[in-house]
Amino acid sequence: MLRTLFVFSEMVPYSKTGGLADVGGALPLALRQLGAEVRVLVPYYGCPATGDMRWCCAVNVPYTGETAELWSPVGEAQILFLRYPAYYERDGGPYQDTQGEDWPDNDRRFALLNRVAVEIAQGRVSGLNWRPDIVHANDWQTGLIPYLLDLEARIGAARPAVLFTIHNLAYQGRFAPGAMAPLHLPAADFHWLGTELYGAFSFMKAGLAYSDQITTVSPTYAEEIQSSAFGMGLDGLLQTRSEHLSGILNGIDAIHWNPGADPYLPAHYSLQDRLGKAQCKAQLQSSLGLRPDPHVFLLGMISRLVEQKGTDMVLDILPDLLRRGMQVVVLGSGDKSFERQLLEMAAAHPTQMVARITFDEGLSHRIEAGADAFLMPSRFEPCGLNQMYSLRYGTLPIVHRTGGLADTVTDADDFRHPLQRNGFVFDRPHSDALHDAVLRAEALFRQPALWSHLQDQAMAGDYSWQHSARAYLQLYHEVLARRAGGH
Repeated sequence: MLRTLFVFSEMVPYSKTGGLADVGGALPLALRQLGAEVRVLVPYYGCPATGDMRWCCAVNVPYTGETAELWSPVGEAQILFLRYPAYYERDGGPYQDTQGEDWPDNDRRFALLNRVAVEIAQGRVSGLNWRPDIVHANDWQTGLIPYLLDLEARIGAARPAVLFTIHNLAYQGRFAPGAMAPLHLPAADFHWLGTELYGAFSFMKAGLAYSDQITTVSPTYAEEIQSSAFGMGLDGLLQTRSEHLSGILNGIDAIHWNPGADPYLPAHYSLQDRLGKAQCKAQLQSSLGLRPDPHVFLLGMISRLVEQKGTDMVLDILPDLLRRGMQVVVLGSGDKSFERQLLEMAAAHPTQMVARITFDEGLSHRIEAGADAFLMPSRFEPCGLNQMYSLRYGTLPIVHRTGGLADTVTDADDFRHPLQRNGFVFDRPHSDALHDAVLRAEALFRQPALWSHLQDQAMAGDYSWQHSARAYLQLYHEVLARRAGGH
C-alpha cells in the first residue's frame, strides 16, 4: 500500500483562506478511497472545529532546538496537527495579523512545519512509527521540504520521493537572504540554481528547484507558467524542469456541492429534473429584493473583489447590463474601491442589483443555484472552483480563457467540440470581450431549447475528485519508479 504524507498550511474544515484548504480537505480523502495510506500534517491554529484531540508525540526539531507536538482529532489518526502555540495559536489568520499584515516571522513559522515534515518523512518521529514513500508538499509554505530532503540525501541518507504542487505561483514566500542563517540553511545554496530569487530567499523557488516532480492545479496553468506572462519570474526555471512538470485539474466536493441534496437551497433539482432551479431563482430574487421575473437574465458573481479576478472589467460593463434590464448579484470582498463602486451601483438599482460585501456560505450556494449565468472573468486562474460549482448547478459560466477555466469551460460556439459546450469563453482579458460574451449568453438564454441543451452538457460533467485522485496516484507510482531506476 502506497504511503503518502501530505503537508498543507491550511485544510478545511479546520482552517481556510482559499482553495488550497479545499484541496487539503478533499484530495487526501479521495486517495484513501482508492486504497492509499495517507497522513496529513497541518499547523494547528486553535480552531474549535477540531473537537476533542489526543496527544500523539513530541518532535525535537534539529538545529533550532524547537520542540513541537503532534496531536490528532479523536478518531482521525491520519490527521496530524502541528502544535507550537507561540507560532500558530495567535489572533489573526494563518499568514497575516488582524490588520492584514504578514506575520513578520513567517519564515520561522513555516520552516518549523517543513522541519517537522522532514522528521516524519525520515522516520525519525518515534511516536508515529511510520514513514511515507512519497511526500506531497503544497505551495510556498512547504517549499523547504524538497530542499531539506535534498540536504538529507547529500549526507547519504535515504529519503522518500517528493512532489511539489503549485496552487498559485504569485505567492512565493520571499524573505531577506539573512533569513537563511537563523534557519540553519547553508549559504552556499543561495544562488540562481538554488534558493535565490532576484536577490531574495524564496521558499517557492526551493520547492521548484529540489522536488522530484512539480504539479500544478490545471493542465493549461502548467503551460502558462512557463511563459513570461504568467511565470512570475520563475518561468525560466519551470522551462528547464518542464519534463518533470504537469498539471492535474482540481476537483470539487460533489457531496457538499450537489443541487439534488444541497441543504442551503429552497428546492432541489438534478440533470433529469431541473424544475427546482426555477424555484431557486425565484427565491433568490425575492429574498434579495430583486424584481421577481423568471424571464430576466440573472448573473451571479462570487469572488475576491480584486483586479486578478476581473472585478474592474465587471464594473466597466455593469451600467450597460443594467440598462438592458439584466439582474446582477455579487458576493465577496476585497479592494475597498471596488467594494464601494459595487455598493453604489446596487443602491442606484435596488431591484436589479445586489452587492453583499461579506462571506456567506449559504448565499453562495443559493447564487450558484438561482443565477442563470456566472461571471468569472479572471485575468489568470490556476484552477478555479466556482466555474465547476456553476457547471454542476446548471448555471452557465462566462469565463476568460485561462488556466483551469480554459480546461473546464467550452464555448457555446465551439463547433469543434459540440458535445463539450457548456458555457461562454472570451479570449482577451478586456471589458469589451467580457461584454460581448455576456450579450452572447443573454441571446442564447432567449432560446430555451438551446440554453437547456447547454445546461444538460454542463450538469453531465464529472467534476469530482475521483478523476484527479487517480491521476495523482498514477503520478506517484511513476515518480517512485523513476527514482528507483536512478532517473
